[in-house]
Amino acid sequence: MRRTTAFLLPAVLSLAAVLAPAPSATAAPSATAAPSAPAGVAPSGAAASGRAAAVPDPVVFVHGRNAGPGVWGSMTASLRAAGYPADRLLAWSYDSTLSTNEVLAGRLAAYVDDVLRRTGADRVDIVAHSLGSLPSRWYVRFGGGAAKVGHWISLAGPNHGTTVAWLCALWDQGCRDMTPGSYVVTRLNEGTPTPAPVRYTTLWSPCDEQIAPTSSTRLDGAVDVRTACLKHNDLLTDPAVQARVREALAG
Repeated sequence: MRRTTAFLLPAVLSLAAVLAPAPSATAAPSATAAPSAPAGVAPSGAAASGRAAAVPDPVVFVHGRNAGPGVWGSMTASLRAAGYPADRLLAWSYDSTLSTNEVLAGRLAAYVDDVLRRTGADRVDIVAHSLGSLPSRWYVRFGGGAAKVGHWISLAGPNHGTTVAWLCALWDQGCRDMTPGSYVVTRLNEGTPTPAPVRYTTLWSPCDEQIAPTSSTRLDGAVDVRTACLKHNDLLTDPAVQARVREALAG
C-alpha cells in the first residue's frame, strides 16, 4: 500500500482559495508541446497510404468545484490539434454542491449513456479535474461505468480527501464528500481502488494549494504522474499536462 505523508494545512490558507472557481476561459496550448495522435486516429498522411482513420472514443470532461465546462477550452484545443473531432469532445456540467454518490454519479451515468447513444460509440474516456474525480470515479466503480469507460484520468483529484474541504464542508455537500475519511472517499478506496478493465491515470502537483496532502490524488493501480510545480487550476492549461493526457488516452 502507498504511504501518505502527513500534511499540516498552512494557517495562511484562506477560505477564498477554496471557493475560487477555475478560470472560465483558457489560453491556447504552447506550440512547444508537440501533439501526439490519439488512439484510433491515423497520423497525417495515413489516409494517402491506404490506412483508414478510426474514430476515437468520445472524451467526457468533468469539471471541479465552482467551475463549468468552459475550463476545458485549452485541453480540448490540444486534443483537436492532435486529431480528435470536435464532436468527440464533450463536457458534462453539474452542480458541484450535490451529493457525489446519491445524485451526481447517477446523472453522469445518464449523460454517458446519452453520449453513447448519440455517437454510436461503445465506450467513453473520462478526464476529471479536482472534485470531478469523485462522481466520475463513483460512476466507474459503483454505477456500471466500468463496462462503458476505457480510460479514467484525474487531474488534481482529492481521491483520498483534502483537508482544505473542511473550510466549506459545513454548508456544502460536495465539500463534505471531499473531506478525508468521508463516506465517499472511504468507499472509493476500499478493496481495489482501481478495478479493471478501466485504465487509470492520476496527475498531481507538489505545489497544489487546494489538495492537502498533495499525494491525495495518487491511487494504487493507477499510472501516477507528478507534474511540475503547478497551482491547482494550472493543471487545466499546462502544455506538459495536456501532453500526458493525450498520452494516457492513447494507451
